[in-house]
Amino acid sequence: MAKSSADDAELRRACEAAIEGTKQKILMSIRVAKSRGIWGKSGKLGRHMAKPRVLALSTKAKGQRTKAFLRVLKYSTGGVLEPAKLYKLKHLSKVEVITNDPSGCTFTLGFDNLRSQSVAPPQWTMRNIDDRNRLLFCILTICKDVLGRLPKVVGIDVVEMALWAKENTPSVSTQRNLQDGPVAARVTESELKVTVERELVSQAEEEDMEALLGTYVMGIGEAEAFSERLKRELLALEAANVHAILESEPMVEEVLQGLEAATNCVDDMDEWLGIFNVKLRHMREDIESIETRNNKLEMQSVNNKSLIEELDRLLERLRVPSEYAACLTGGSFDEARMLQNVEACEWLTSALRNLEVPNMDPIYANMRAVKEKRAELEKLKTTFVRRASEFLRNYFASLVDFMISDKSYFSQRGQLKRPDHADLRYKCRTYARLLQHLKSLDKNCLGPLRKAYCSSLNLLLRREAREFANELRASTKASRNPSVWLEGSTGSSHNANTADTSSVSDAYAKMLTIFIPLLVDESSFFAHFMCFEVPALVPPGGVANGGRTGSYDDDANDDDLGIMDIDESDSKASKNSADLSALNESLQELLNGIQEDFYAVVDWAYKIDPLRCISMHGITERYLSGQKADAAGFVRLLLGDLESRISMQFSRFVDEACHQIERNERNVRQMGVLSYIPRFATLATRMEQYISGQSRDLVDQAYTKFVSIMFVTLEKIAQTDPKYADIFLLENYAAFQNSLYDLANVVPTLAKFYHQASEAYEQACTRHISMIIYYQFERLFQYARKIEDLMYTITPEEIPFQLGLSKMDLRKMVKSSLSGVDKSIAAMYKKLQKNLTSEELLPSLWDKCKKEFLDKYDSFAQLVAKIYPNEAIPSVTEMRDLLASM
Repeated sequence: MAKSSADDAELRRACEAAIEGTKQKILMSIRVAKSRGIWGKSGKLGRHMAKPRVLALSTKAKGQRTKAFLRVLKYSTGGVLEPAKLYKLKHLSKVEVITNDPSGCTFTLGFDNLRSQSVAPPQWTMRNIDDRNRLLFCILTICKDVLGRLPKVVGIDVVEMALWAKENTPSVSTQRNLQDGPVAARVTESELKVTVERELVSQAEEEDMEALLGTYVMGIGEAEAFSERLKRELLALEAANVHAILESEPMVEEVLQGLEAATNCVDDMDEWLGIFNVKLRHMREDIESIETRNNKLEMQSVNNKSLIEELDRLLERLRVPSEYAACLTGGSFDEARMLQNVEACEWLTSALRNLEVPNMDPIYANMRAVKEKRAELEKLKTTFVRRASEFLRNYFASLVDFMISDKSYFSQRGQLKRPDHADLRYKCRTYARLLQHLKSLDKNCLGPLRKAYCSSLNLLLRREAREFANELRASTKASRNPSVWLEGSTGSSHNANTADTSSVSDAYAKMLTIFIPLLVDESSFFAHFMCFEVPALVPPGGVANGGRTGSYDDDANDDDLGIMDIDESDSKASKNSADLSALNESLQELLNGIQEDFYAVVDWAYKIDPLRCISMHGITERYLSGQKADAAGFVRLLLGDLESRISMQFSRFVDEACHQIERNERNVRQMGVLSYIPRFATLATRMEQYISGQSRDLVDQAYTKFVSIMFVTLEKIAQTDPKYADIFLLENYAAFQNSLYDLANVVPTLAKFYHQASEAYEQACTRHISMIIYYQFERLFQYARKIEDLMYTITPEEIPFQLGLSKMDLRKMVKSSLSGVDKSIAAMYKKLQKNLTSEELLPSLWDKCKKEFLDKYDSFAQLVAKIYPNEAIPSVTEMRDLLASM
């Protein structure tokens, strides 16, 4: 027996997919046939438009309640189940099995909520009785458990249902309302029997059935006995049927004779059909042979036609146009003919690319004709590249020779000429497209062309720079300042070093203003013209000339060749380090040697005024910070070398000035303020005037070196005469502070040395004043020192009993030291004044001296009051009044 569709898990999954999203659970799904036919008297079912459907029983839990549904699903065009109708089982009022169907597999379901009760409900036909019983049993069970009632059942044999329930114990999933919600319960065999007896048959029907069974002679106690009786009656009916058949023997004989005659006719017909079949088979084989030959001929014809078309296309690809061949092998490279040359190059590049494997079938690439044509194109390429390279090398040399031979291109006596390469670049642009095609044809040919262009243009640039630098120096009028600033033998001649030399730094700035943008533009033009795959040298809006925006000349896009890249991938390619290295090597050849003319201007400016190195350093640093493009490598190197050259010359000036300072210590004796102290202040003021841009570090380094040497030399000179060393130091440190007071307020480096000089001045003053005070009041303060030393070892009360420290000794010492104290103070003032050459320092020194003396005397008075409480000495107030009156 075929498997019931109710057990089809795949059908159930399809039903669940069809109602996905409804939160309903499928309990049973089974295939049925839907019809609205009637059963005729003949007993055969006359179905009208029977349609396949699937009935599915589902439940949905909603809180503590469970709803039950009967779903009708139909098949869509693609064989996918989709919902057709939905019935609520709570409205199911009647289940009726159609009695006109002998099989008993057709039934109807009546619902009390249908809108049109006059229309007959659809009839559902099952495959067999088992499927019908399984579906109806499940419907009735759900109605009982979920809805608590049973619909009216018509036309179903209750005994038959009981037997079926006993023999078939399927597992039926039901929904029961428990405390934790609806759960599936498995129905066992005993429960199924009880359910059938208790639920499928009502009490009235059971009484009617017992009355009916009581009419039979044989009592029926149970279903098994009744079944045995039915089987015996069935065997009796079959035996009666066989007996009736045997009684109709004459009729059977007649039927057999008719069958034998029909058999003979069928045999004859079979023989004829066999003959016809053989003939048809031969005819069919002949037709197949003819069709096969015809198909082969048709295929051959189509293939031949396709082959001819493909060969025509291949021949077209291999054909070399005569005008292009003539242009590539012997055409002129004049400006008027460049369009034809470029077109020929484009065709040659495309033809070579089309013969490569990616663009051509590998089968064609190995053909002899293709190989020969590729060799021919390679020969054309070699010939054209050789001719074009030779022409361009000669063309570059002739352009430069023509410009060098014309003196009007260069600066002349009395006239500075700004280099103008607009005409040169315009003529070169004519062949820019040709160079790109030469690169695509043969990259190796660009190396000699680049060398030829660099060597030719290098001669022109060096000539322009040399003539411009010579005329720039000749036309600049400036007084030469001596490089000796801090020499001690020059006396007061440092005031003459104030001549205006700004024209020197202006000339250097003019040199950079003219040539740095020119060199950047030439580098950028060379990189694009010679097809280097590097980014732009000067970004749009960038500063490439140290403060002047825009390009060198009026042609703001002078490095733009006005052409498109041949290969789009080249225009989007990233910076190639190897190509950048090759570009820098070529720029070295292009611009090498021009730095000598810049060095000459720097050396010339240094000879006129070494301090102009400061302003030139700032100008160079400003231009150097503007060079940001990676490809302008040589220009950055040139500016870096210029900066190093300027720094070297300035360091040379600083070293010479330091040697001038060191020569002061070789003199026999130095008194008063050294000459290089005020001259350094003049030099620093002049240096501050020249600072611009990033030259502050250069000047601060010079300050550090100058002042360090000055202080070291000052200390060395002071050590040659220790007697007057403090006076010498305080005078010079005071002069250093006075001369640099204004500058130290604005220059942090000088402020640091100002404070250093201030500390050294205070130390020298303290030492010199202490020496003068001890010279006049030596006994007084020696006595105080003895007392202070003893106080570390003994108590103050024991000190008056020590040798030399008695009260009598104190009185003698006070009398000898403080009698005529006014004369001692006056002598102290004279001694302070005696060796001091800077009179303006005397008042401040005398005030320091009085203060220092009062502090020391105050300490002495406190010691006496502590050790000798009954001894009287002049008070501190008396001393202060005495000093104030003098």
